[in-house]
Amino acid sequence: MPQHKSPRKRMKTDAKRQARNNYVKRTIKTLSKKILADMPVEERETMLSNLYSQLDKAAKKGVIHKRTASRRKARLADYVNKVQAEK
Repeated sequence: MPQHKSPRKRMKTDAKRQARNNYVKRTIKTLSKKILADMPVEERETMLSNLYSQLDKAAKKGVIHKRTASRRKARLADYVNKVQAEK
């Protein structure tokens, strides 16, 4: 355990950031899994827009890299379009 005040503060802020980052990443993973599940196309499209928003916010905050967010959005959009074409 740090003895000085500054490292103690740093540990607190690190813990807060870690909690926020984990929450955001879990939310993104959950939404991604729900989109891959079997559901109506309209509902899937609304969830996709919510996921886009979450990915953009995460990239803006620095939780994930902006190219990672872009890649995930592109892959999920391809999947949704493929499923929509099949039906």
